[in-house]
Amino acid sequence: MSDLVTLSKKPAAPGPAVPSAGARKVFVHTFGCQMNESDSQRMIELLGRHAFTRAATADEADLILLNTCAVREKAEQKLLSALGRYREVKARRGALIAVSGCVAQQEKDRLLARVPYVDFVFGPDNIGKLPEMVDRAGARERFAETGWMDSEEYLFPRADPEAARGRVTAFVTAMKGCDNVCAFCIVPHTRGREVSRPYPEVVAECADLAAVGVREVTLVGQNVNSYAGGCTFAELLRRVAAIPALARIRFTTSHPHDLSDSLIDVFRDEPKVMPHFHLPVQSGSDAVLARMRRDYTAAEYLDRFDRLRAARPGVAVTTDFIVGFPGETDADFEASLALLERARFEQSFSFVFSPRPHTVAGLKLDTAPEWREVPRDVAVARLERLLAVQRRIAAGILAAELGKVVEVLVEGPSDEPGERVGRTPENRVVHLAADEASAPTGARVAARITRAGGSSLSGVLA
Repeated sequence: MSDLVTLSKKPAAPGPAVPSAGARKVFVHTFGCQMNESDSQRMIELLGRHAFTRAATADEADLILLNTCAVREKAEQKLLSALGRYREVKARRGALIAVSGCVAQQEKDRLLARVPYVDFVFGPDNIGKLPEMVDRAGARERFAETGWMDSEEYLFPRADPEAARGRVTAFVTAMKGCDNVCAFCIVPHTRGREVSRPYPEVVAECADLAAVGVREVTLVGQNVNSYAGGCTFAELLRRVAAIPALARIRFTTSHPHDLSDSLIDVFRDEPKVMPHFHLPVQSGSDAVLARMRRDYTAAEYLDRFDRLRAARPGVAVTTDFIVGFPGETDADFEASLALLERARFEQSFSFVFSPRPHTVAGLKLDTAPEWREVPRDVAVARLERLLAVQRRIAAGILAAELGKVVEVLVEGPSDEPGERVGRTPENRVVHLAADEASAPTGARVAARITRAGGSSLSGVLA
């Protein structure tokens, strides 16, 4: 099911040379979510099988890939700013420039028309065609490849175990797409309908990664806990947990309506499933949640939240808030603050509402009193208040760790000389005063927390 747009053949007139087919290098600039990070890794691995190596900087690249996010308006602005910086590299060394991901899927050939030095654009369903597309672009063709694949034909990009050798953590794609169509969200339009990967593939990929030293896998998908690849998501977690060499399992992102009793039971029963859960609430106001097309009330969200915490005491829950959604009143916003104070989230990813193309909220904005736009200065002021409350809560959570002995999975050297860095089961970053011999990469060590910062912890080996 191709949605191929070919704008032009590039003129064969003299100009920067097309990179040779020898030792070519690719630089990937990733925007947005962990799903995009996973996709970027798969693209690097795929190109690695076609005579590409990874470039440390764009200045040495023969191919510059920008893997984009369209969830927020600011992300598109960042893309255009980055493209402007990479234009000089293209002029100097003839590097190809490609845009992938959600903005590519959203804008298609319009992006080629808007930015004439972009060579090709492709959507998330077309990652597997990347080597072929590079060859076409090298032959001076400009095009947009943004067609959707039928669900039964879709092939999930597979992680390359050899490329993961030496890494402690890895992403494994379990599903893609979303069927919820929330009023604010562009994901169904840029990632398509939900498609779940068959569970034997997911489990086999996790086992292959564990065999080369990966100790922690994160199962990813736009709505991963709606997984339906031959078993439930709870069953998938149990199957992955049965891999002996794996020590930790995480997943992201989830929808509250798929936080089932069986998934809560996994948190209670399976120690390899880490006590960290990202569960977006978006608002504490029932009226706003209804306009957002979220199929729960604040009370229903908190009921699921409380059952999760009862099953796994100490679980760190993070969330998302949208502030200034159309029609949000002062009372609606105060309800969000109240929910934040009640839940005491570990972290909140919070943003001012920005209308996205094709979404219900974007189409209904200012069409009725309940869809009236919140003035920008009001929305920003509300966001600053919410962030201040979250910072206070997060600081208190981290301060409570002082003096405790925690388990840290060492991921490698810290940015600070003489330190190692890793994460606790709750996904808190810990900087360790230790050397590689005493805290080798991949080891799980006991650390006593000696300092709590604004967003991380410091400690010594216990």
